Amino acid sequence: MLASRHERLLLIFTSVLLSAMLFYGYTELRPVERKLTQKDIDAAVMHTLDRNVLPSPEAKAFARIRPSVVRVTQVGGNQNQKETTPAKALGVGTGVVIVDRGIILTNLHVVEGDNKIQIDFADGTKSDAVILQRQPENDLAVLQATTIPDDLIPATLRSTQGLAVGDKVVAVGFPFNIGPSASSGIVSGLKRSYHSEDDKRMLANLIQFDAAANPGNSGGPLITMNGEVVGIVTAILSPNPQGSFIGIGFAVPIETAAAAAGEAPF
Repeated sequence: MLASRHERLLLIFTSVLLSAMLFYGYTELRPVERKLTQKDIDAAVMHTLDRNVLPSPEAKAFARIRPSVVRVTQVGGNQNQKETTPAKALGVGTGVVIVDRGIILTNLHVVEGDNKIQIDFADGTKSDAVILQRQPENDLAVLQATTIPDDLIPATLRSTQGLAVGDKVVAVGFPFNIGPSASSGIVSGLKRSYHSEDDKRMLANLIQFDAAANPGNSGGPLITMNGEVVGIVTAILSPNPQGSFIGIGFAVPIETAAAAAGEAPF
């Protein structure tokens, strides 16, 4: 009986000793955790960037302005005439929504005449539009859409104060009715003047830029890398009879364009 009790005590002691030895071995042989250094963090960030391509500044700028850009089309038929057959497109330009109730800025030469005006919004909504304001001296027109999409997003306008030659910009529109298209470039000059070959258009205090612009871009936004509108594309300088782009485009500063709409955003 006594021997049996001694055996039990020996067994318990042996178990405790074995557990203590295992714990000691684990703690002694366990690898020491190395503290992260700034070099380790930088390497992890670079590895992530190498494996995941981030959107370019131009892509982010385009994504921000896209919901506010519209196609502006003149279609056959008088503005007061009801159509019973599909209207034929007579000319295409671009516009940008500046107020969520369907107020749109574009060029006057895009909509001048008595033809109907049709707007194609980013979400696919189509609407007729009427001209609210004309500003011939700056080739600007303010439109009001009659059908307004739900949750229409107006563009963010940014003052040209501080805009400098060399700043990156993106022109967004429907060149040759293809789009919406984006082209990137820089501000090439400020306070420029433009005279059309027929002298019908003489504009001053323009932003010169070299982002590609072609017929159909007229009335579209010129934006910063933050997607903010600094100008309304209005003309290109091209000695080519086809009027294709050679690297010199002009935009009306947004202060002038917003004033035509009765807005004072700055």
